[in-house]
Amino acid sequence: MRILVTGAGGFIAGYVVAELLRHGHEVVGIDNFSKYGPLQKAHDGQPGYRFVRGDCKDVALMTELASDCDHLVAGAAMIGGISYFHQYAYDLLAENERIAASTFDAAIAAHRRGRLRKITVLSSSMVFESTERFPSREEDVLASPPPVSSYGFQKLAVEYYARAALSQYGLPYTIVRPFNCVGIGEGKALGESEVSSGNVKLAMSHVLPDLAQKALKGQKPLHVLGDGTQVRCYTHGTDLARGIRLCIERPEALNDDFNISTATPTTVLELAGMVWREVNGDEPFRWVSDPPFEHDVRMRVPDTAKAERVLGFRAEVPVEDSVREVVAWVRGEVAAGRI
Repeated sequence: MRILVTGAGGFIAGYVVAELLRHGHEVVGIDNFSKYGPLQKAHDGQPGYRFVRGDCKDVALMTELASDCDHLVAGAAMIGGISYFHQYAYDLLAENERIAASTFDAAIAAHRRGRLRKITVLSSSMVFESTERFPSREEDVLASPPPVSSYGFQKLAVEYYARAALSQYGLPYTIVRPFNCVGIGEGKALGESEVSSGNVKLAMSHVLPDLAQKALKGQKPLHVLGDGTQVRCYTHGTDLARGIRLCIERPEALNDDFNISTATPTTVLELAGMVWREVNGDEPFRWVSDPPFEHDVRMRVPDTAKAERVLGFRAEVPVEDSVREVVAWVRGEVAAGRI
């Protein structure tokens, strides 16, 4: 297929584009570089990949691109780490609504023109922000209280866009909920403010690279956000990309939603301990607690049985391997003075 990927310069989308190209698809990527500024990906210039620098809020441009594609992956969004939820509480809602509306307007028009078959929407595990059901099944999202953060609420709204576009215009969809992507290649966002964590200033606000940065800069004891008992399922970008590809390719995914994640829960403190040992070896792990952010959800654990049953998807990369990879990458970034 020829697949349009919006937000192609983003963290998860970078893994997705590479995965699609490896499996023989043509890819058209669009991004305006508003988050990181101009950047290069390993697949730039690769046969089968065309990049367009443009704004996803441009309905005419989006319709033109989508009308020449079989599939659209809606990945573009204003998104950052947890500090983003506070710094850009309004913009996360307003700007992402504009992006979503433009993307769906274009997809509906392109589907009417005859070539575009489906839209695959990247939602977020944050739609489960207020749930009390663990592990959280796909259907629990409609039985749980709405998300408290503007970002989580907007991601839930994107899922309603998908269902409404099918209901009114017959646009087929698949909803994908990635959980806590980890991997390499994410740099400092242009608009993200620095947050002090002990003697180290951070600007990514993603737990694994932030912990790695602090440990590599010699922070002892290691500062941990909150009490460290927060539970997440850290899923490598290659696993997420494979799950997203299956959602695109498999007819069984039509007009359905899937949690794409590892099923293995890890506390922040367990993750911090892995990072500490990777950097400091057998030195006894020492840590202190920093005050948590307001929207630092205590637990986020998905039920992944549906993705395995319907798509044959199961995450394969252990969190320990992700820690080793990210620590090595952050070490290089610190040495180069980029973070």
